[in-house]
Amino acid sequence: MQTATVTEAPATTDPAAPAPAAPGGTTRRRALAESLAPLVVDALVPMGAYYVLSGGFGMSTLAALAWSSVLPAGRTLWGLVRNRRLNGLAALILTVNAVGLLLSTVTGDVRLMLAKESAGSGVVGLVVLASVFAGRPLMTAGLRPWVTRGETAKHAAWDRLVGASARFRRTERTFSVVWGAALLAEAVARVVGVYTLPVDTMVWLGNVILAVAMTLATYVGGALAIIPMERMVAAELAGVKA
Repeated sequence: MQTATVTEAPATTDPAAPAPAAPGGTTRRRALAESLAPLVVDALVPMGAYYVLSGGFGMSTLAALAWSSVLPAGRTLWGLVRNRRLNGLAALILTVNAVGLLLSTVTGDVRLMLAKESAGSGVVGLVVLASVFAGRPLMTAGLRPWVTRGETAKHAAWDRLVGASARFRRTERTFSVVWGAALLAEAVARVVGVYTLPVDTMVWLGNVILAVAMTLATYVGGALAIIPMERMVAAELAGVKA
């Protein structure tokens, strides 16, 4: 008895079907998210919480600052207890909020009320500059994800360059110097403006000064640090592959 042979039809490919996602893309996005997580949790979430609580829920400045300090306070304490290490970003936001809480009791003088708005950026600028001299530049938390883009190979290249390249470390510090100096200069400029210009002028000019300082820091930091560091990382990767 003959056995019939069944020939399976070849699988057809639907040209309209989406191509499967490359696993490397998912890994890269996950790595980028993990790199940005400390920046988001330690800085952006507490800052956003303050504006939501004060503007969206109508809380007083004192209450909004107090509640938005809970997360950075917890993160700072957790880092000290678990890792015996100070969480720089969380401690910085906690310090800024503490300064804001102290200054929130200042009332009466309109110019002083306007000047105290510069306290946050001034404190951040000073702390960022101090972190550079301490050898732990705070702005690296935002710089590294931007340069490495969540790619494992670039993270490894970054680590090698930090250990072997004085130029790379100097450029890393430069980024924090640019931002620290910009924030401190913005605070000083606003205080000077408050006490030399009409109050009505400084109500809107203060925001302009802040926007200009942030824009300049972005462009100068990119030119002096981000672009050169991206090139150094790319050269390091090329050298490894060669």
